[in-house]
Amino acid sequence: MGGSARFEGRAPERRDGEPFVLRLAGAGTHLLGIDREHEYAAALSAAAAGIGPEVLCFIRPEGCLVTRFVEGVPLPSDEMRRAENIPSVAGALHRIHGMPRIPGAFSPFRTVENYAQTAQKYGVSFPPSFDRLMERMHEIEIAFLTSPVAPHPCHNDLVNENLLDDGGIRILDWEYAGMGDIFFDLANFCANQCFHEDHEELLLRSYFGDVRPYQRARLKLMKIMSDFREAMWGQVQCGISDLDFDFRGYADRHFRRLADNLKDSRWERWLREAAGNG
Repeated sequence: MGGSARFEGRAPERRDGEPFVLRLAGAGTHLLGIDREHEYAAALSAAAAGIGPEVLCFIRPEGCLVTRFVEGVPLPSDEMRRAENIPSVAGALHRIHGMPRIPGAFSPFRTVENYAQTAQKYGVSFPPSFDRLMERMHEIEIAFLTSPVAPHPCHNDLVNENLLDDGGIRILDWEYAGMGDIFFDLANFCANQCFHEDHEELLLRSYFGDVRPYQRARLKLMKIMSDFREAMWGQVQCGISDLDFDFRGYADRHFRRLADNLKDSRWERWLREAAGNG
């Protein structure tokens, strides 16, 4: 359980015979929009809700977090796509979104813009289509602003490494948590698990019950934004990180998937339905 592309210094230790985890704050993570005080508050809230691990200590000013070790196993994407597992994740997300208000705000739109500025500052190259991608992003944001949804506590980083099965679904690493759009969490999970439309429909039904067209549309558009955020996260890491990881390949992979999804013939319909005009 050493460092990964997503976080640094996550290591199991023991105190009085019980395992715990010390998460070290990586250098330069503020450039990724991470606020360690906000992470701490979100982790406390998640632990109180029974979703995240128990928080044992927060070390200031270093921003290191100590949590109880979760005796669980990660679920690979092929397991996450099994019909019997999707409702459990939907339930866990529902509990996150029902937590009390947490500090900080997360917008994938502002995140992409901020990451672009940071990557440019560090001289990272951008794909030729980047300006067009930004135009499409603004179209999505306008549609969402036409029919806004109330912000809720969101995790915003639902990669496989952050989900464990310990008899239920436990969610780790609250670095990017903040008040945000629940559809980003739902879409981010779908995108990271490479869900097909039948998986997406089951997730929406498990979360909402009856599913309305605007909910499907917002999920589809937020899947696009999830890939855009991931691509731009990779762009920033290309400029700032010394980890042994192919951030260029990571960014390019998400740029390709983003471009492919923007070619979907239902694009205009999604925009109309997301704005409440479908």
